[in-house]
Amino acid sequence: MKQILVPTDFSDYAENALKAAASIARKNNCEVFLLHLLELPHQMNDAVTEGHSIPELMLFVRKANEKLQEIKEQPYLKGISVHESIQFDKAFKGILAFIKKNEIDLIVMGSHGHSGLDETLIGSTTEKIVKLSEIPVLVIKKDILNFTLDNFVFASDFTTETEKPFKKMIEFAKLFNAHLHLLMISTPNSFKTTADADAIMKKITNSFEIEKYTTHLYNDTNIENGIINFSNNINADLIGLCTHGRTRFAQFFKGSVSNDFVNHTIKPVITFKI
Repeated sequence: MKQILVPTDFSDYAENALKAAASIARKNNCEVFLLHLLELPHQMNDAVTEGHSIPELMLFVRKANEKLQEIKEQPYLKGISVHESIQFDKAFKGILAFIKKNEIDLIVMGSHGHSGLDETLIGSTTEKIVKLSEIPVLVIKKDILNFTLDNFVFASDFTTETEKPFKKMIEFAKLFNAHLHLLMISTPNSFKTTADADAIMKKITNSFEIEKYTTHLYNDTNIENGIINFSNNINADLIGLCTHGRTRFAQFFKGSVSNDFVNHTIKPVITFKI
């Protein structure tokens, strides 16, 4: 992992994401790309298309540049290579295009977990990126100046289609020498015996070289509660999940976990596309 993208709308939530990204970049010698998207009103889009320079447009750009320069001077970014960029596009489209153009390895985004008309990058856009991104997305919900990863919970049904994201998850865990907690949830509607769960998880773990891990079967009322409760019980630093881009949101385990998982846990969540 060499290049990390942090989209920013200059909110506190976006700054939380940047602090976490800075911590990861410092530990792994990565570059950070700081991206601000300007989604212009229709009349301004016409002006840009026709090559005109209008006062309102120049004001937006100047103010955004000033804020980006202020951010780059923050102490937590000292010694880290940071590249800033302003682009004119809808937030999620601009982010996805930037990823492809710059060969980004990881996206780190902030989220407050609420809905509202004031959302820019911190709500619906994060949801769309989690759904559509082909690269891992790390969602940060609180201020984490020093991102550590001692205990990493990866929750899955461990079917064959999860092998690709499973490999990416292992690579991410190795960057931090994290202990992996491979978690399968058993619910009243999807009950699994310990023997069945062990056999399923052993089949996939035998296909990969994993240095530090344990497997767990956890019983709860539903999968979402199981993941959150288990992660809280072991004081996990991060929760990893697989996503299905074809669904409305990042519904995990073939849609059996509710749409709001990322919003319901305060712990950082990283998603890997199936």
